[in-house]
Amino acid sequence: MSQAEKFKAGSLQPGKKFALGDIDPASVGGLNKEEAALATETNIKAIDELCYRLYAEGRRSLLIVLQGMDTAGKDGVIRKVLSGVDPVNCRVTAFKRPTAEELRHDFLWRIHKAVPPHGDIGIFNRSHYEDVLAPRVHHLVAESEWKSRYDRINDFERLLSDAGTTIVKFFLHISRDEQRRRLQARLTDPHKRWKFEQGDLAERKLWDEYQRAYEDLLVHCHSEHAPWYVIPADHKWFRTFAVSTVLRQTLETMDPQFPKEQPGLDDVVID
Repeated sequence: MSQAEKFKAGSLQPGKKFALGDIDPASVGGLNKEEAALATETNIKAIDELCYRLYAEGRRSLLIVLQGMDTAGKDGVIRKVLSGVDPVNCRVTAFKRPTAEELRHDFLWRIHKAVPPHGDIGIFNRSHYEDVLAPRVHHLVAESEWKSRYDRINDFERLLSDAGTTIVKFFLHISRDEQRRRLQARLTDPHKRWKFEQGDLAERKLWDEYQRAYEDLLVHCHSEHAPWYVIPADHKWFRTFAVSTVLRQTLETMDPQFPKEQPGLDDVVID
């Protein structure tokens, strides 16, 4: 059995005593790039087939949550890991700064509207977890408010799970040095400059505060029905392999089935 085949999703989950500093963002789990690339392609094909079965079954849905510091690779994961999935039952929602209308509602209002219906896959590129990150780091709300949101998020995810939505959450864990290299690459490459914003540098200065905020939410909002996975993401090839492996294992556990065919189809003749 290869190292890729031995890889277990559970090894990426946070524990009760958890610190991001204890996890090496450059870890590759003992794999080499070539082996991981082959396993990733196998995973992508399996994910495609399983998502097709989920769509045909039409009784459950899958919600994928992607979080991470700037440049962690959320867009890259979506492009690569879900490259084979039919767009007809797959929708990506990118949650940016709340609009004036959204701010007039509770913080989960805009999130609930984007939850995938049965048969579909929803991908949150950033998510409801932004509302326990930025408000905390930038002191936008009282501490009692952002702390209370942990319980409300847990209740929300329990509601979705009970209604037939399987939730899987990924924190793409990069190092500060790797973020610097990726931000510099955006400035150097004319085709990537559009991605760079001056605000990225201001957020980078708050690196330690964001790390502590992520540590807390990874512990407080990790559950059996809505687990977090911490993905070492300094190496893009390992990041893609790890996410694709977890998604494949999640879908295999769901084991969606084609609906039963109508009786008498063997006797049907198409004129």
